[in-house]
Amino acid sequence: MDTSWESELAGFLTELSEVQEETLRVLTAKRALLAAADVDGLAAMAKQQEALIEKLGQCLRRREQLLRQAAEAGLPGDSIRSLANAVPTPQARRDLADRVRQAARRARLLQHQSLTNWLLVQRTLLHLSQILEIIATGGRMQPTYSKDVRDCVGGALVDRAV
Repeated sequence: MDTSWESELAGFLTELSEVQEETLRVLTAKRALLAAADVDGLAAMAKQQEALIEKLGQCLRRREQLLRQAAEAGLPGDSIRSLANAVPTPQARRDLADRVRQAARRARLLQHQSLTNWLLVQRTLLHLSQILEIIATGGRMQPTYSKDVRDCVGGALVDRAV
């Protein structure tokens, strides 16, 4: 393995790091907008998110290309980590391994941030669903099962008050 592989890997890891950091910033901003219920702000982020998705796709395609070329050259082509470990220079191998570990840690952090945002949205939807139910039933709790079916028929918004 020559220095071109080292520089290719280093370039890829730099690009990946930048995209991961940008993704973290976007997820953090999105969480703040979700918490503030800023619908206009969320809509304004759409273009930024689309551009970020494209950058992530480019990283994925570049990763696949690097691994395919490595496999064709007789180098490990199963993962960036194993390719970085195949670098002959000990210092370069340590540096690349550190950068791969950092990228993996950031990926895990991004997963946590995405899950946090998803949970926030799910809680909001649950809350809105409960509010709609209260509006639809006029705030009266309806029993799930009842002997007298007449009491459970109709909606508070459409029918006359009983």
